[in-house]
Amino acid sequence: MAGIITVEHGRKRYGDVVAIEDVSFSVEAGEIFGLLGRNGAGKTTTVECLQGLRSADGGRLEVLGLDPGRHHDRLRRRIGSQLQSAALPDRLRVGEAVRLFATLHDEPVDLAATLEAWGLSHLRRRPFARLSGGQQQRLFLALALLGRPEVVFLDELTTGLDPQARRATWELVRGVRDRGATVVVVTHFMEEADALCDRVAIMDEGRIVALDTPRGLVAQRGGEVRSTFTPDGHDPRFLAALAGVSSVRVERGLATVTSDAAATVRVAAALVEHGITPVDFRTHHPTLDDAFLALTGPVEANGGGAR
Repeated sequence: MAGIITVEHGRKRYGDVVAIEDVSFSVEAGEIFGLLGRNGAGKTTTVECLQGLRSADGGRLEVLGLDPGRHHDRLRRRIGSQLQSAALPDRLRVGEAVRLFATLHDEPVDLAATLEAWGLSHLRRRPFARLSGGQQQRLFLALALLGRPEVVFLDELTTGLDPQARRATWELVRGVRDRGATVVVVTHFMEEADALCDRVAIMDEGRIVALDTPRGLVAQRGGEVRSTFTPDGHDPRFLAALAGVSSVRVERGLATVTSDAAATVRVAAALVEHGITPVDFRTHHPTLDDAFLALTGPVEANGGGAR
């Protein structure tokens, strides 16, 4: 494998607890790459090892051609990160935070331009504790991007945000990539991964169980399409004879036709041919959530602590 980030057979344990085991993947330049999984799946441990914050117990890890364990100081100047537990002192003002973090970089940072670029100018004198969740995330992104890093790690960036703030943050992340950085996003929100990521790796109990584009994972493991409608006195079982239809059932007055994606058009056409034109006809396509559940199983089947 070759890329901006390379992991080959990565391993990490905490005593008897396996955090990551035989993890392998690569990230190409300019990608938004997602690490998906439930709490405890090993996502955070993986990115902490990639940043040199923890030492892997085995395997080969490289970021920008550097070993994070041996070249942490050199790597730190070329990457940016927003950690899962990111926080700042309550009384630290926005402008003070940017000025403080700027001292960690070799190149001078234009404070006014940075605040303007991230929509923080009017918050320059506001203490961290008085920022909304969305404003805090904008500040964390601004701090992560100081010094124009080549790789940015974002761990659970939108946890706790309302839907509007979450979508605004997604736009900011796309802007990070558009500025030339490669982005690694750690999340357990399937909608977030689907909206942001070029490729995703799904982790479960410390291992990668699938790696593909979001659309590719849905196509492979998302399941069949469901078409639903009210039959309004008609018997829809004739639809079972159509090519690609696997089942037709009626429950509580609602008909559900399960089929492959191509058959949905045939289902709609057959209904019209039989004089059935339900106004509530809906097509429900599989999602990344469906693919994730197919790959990792129900919550109660997965154990382990936070990793």
